Amino acid sequence: MPHYLNPKNDLTFKKIFGEHEEICVSLLNSMLPFEEDRKITHVTYNIGELLPQFDVLRNSIVDVRCTDNHGRQFIVEMQMYWSNSFRQRVLFNASKAYVKQLKRGDDIHLLKPVYSLNFVNDIYEYSPEMQHVYYHHYQIVNVANTNRRIEGLEFVFVELPKFKPENRVEMKLRDLWLRFLTEIRNGDETVPVELLQENEIRQAVELLEESAYTNAELDAYDKYLDIIRTEVTIKNDSEREGLEKGIEKGIEKGIEQGLAKGLEQGIEQGLAKGIEQGIERGLEQGIERGIEQGRAEGLERMKQTVINFFKQGIPVETIASCTNLSIEEVGKIISPLSD
Repeated sequence: MPHYLNPKNDLTFKKIFGEHEEICVSLLNSMLPFEEDRKITHVTYNIGELLPQFDVLRNSIVDVRCTDNHGRQFIVEMQMYWSNSFRQRVLFNASKAYVKQLKRGDDIHLLKPVYSLNFVNDIYEYSPEMQHVYYHHYQIVNVANTNRRIEGLEFVFVELPKFKPENRVEMKLRDLWLRFLTEIRNGDETVPVELLQENEIRQAVELLEESAYTNAELDAYDKYLDIIRTEVTIKNDSEREGLEKGIEKGIEKGIEQGLAKGLEQGIEQGLAKGIEQGIERGLEQGIERGIEQGRAEGLERMKQTVINFFKQGIPVETIASCTNLSIEEVGKIISPLSD
C-alpha cells in the first residue's frame, strides 16, 4: 500500500507543479478567473529566482513561475504560514516580473499581464464578514467605478484552512485541487476517490507516493518540515512575548491615566486592572511572586501619591482619608520631608 507525502512541502509542490506542464495548466485554469476563451493551453517554465532571500521568509515559500502561449506570466507560491511581509513580497515579486519582460530599447506596449496565485496555509482575514471567505482576488481598479481597471497585475490569495467543500462529491475542478492540497497529509495511505477521477489530479496524486523519491529527496523533505516547525514556533513565541509586553505597558498606562482623572477613581480602576492582570500573570509565574511584586508596586505608588499631595499642601488628615491610610502611616511617609 502506498504512503503519500504532503503536497504543500517545498519538494513535492515544486516537483508536481514545477515539472509537469499539464498539471500546472490544470491548477492555473481552475484557480484563476479566466473566461473560456482566455484559458491557458500550455506553459513554459521560467528558470531563476526573482528575489534575493529574505531571512523571515527564507524557508516558508515555494514557488513556480511560468509563461503561457500568450506571453502572460504566472507566479504560483505556497506560504506555509502568514507574515506581514509576505504581502509585500508578493507585490514586489509580481512587479519585478512585469518590468523584467522588457529589454533596453523594447516597446513598452510589449508588456504582458502577470498573475500571482498564492496559497496560504494559514488564516489572515479574521473579520466576521470574511470568516468563511477563502478566495481573494485583487486587481488595480478605479475606486469610484470598480468596473474600470488597469490591466497588468492581478493577485489571488487562497486561505487553505478556510476551504470547506459544501458537497463532498463536488466535482468542480477548483474544489478538487483544493481538496488535493488540504486533505492529503504526510503518511496517508489512501486519498479521496474523487481526486482520482480527474486525470491531472490523479497524476499529481501519483507523484506524492513516497516510493517515487530517493533517500536524499526524502531527507530534504523532512528537513523542510523541521525548518517550518521551527519558524512557526519562533513566530508564536514572538507573538506571545509581544502580547505579554503589551499587557504590561497597558497596565502602566492605565494606572497613569487613572491618577490623572482623580485619586479615588484612579485607585479603584487601577486596583481592578492590577488584580485582574496580577491573577493572570500570577498563575503563570507563581501566585506568591505575583502578590509580592503587586504589593511592592502598590505601596510605592501609594507612597508617591501621599508625597505629591503633601507637597501640594493638602492636610495630613485629608490625605489619610483619601488613601485609606492612618494618620500615623501618612506621617511615616512624609516625615523625611518635614525635617
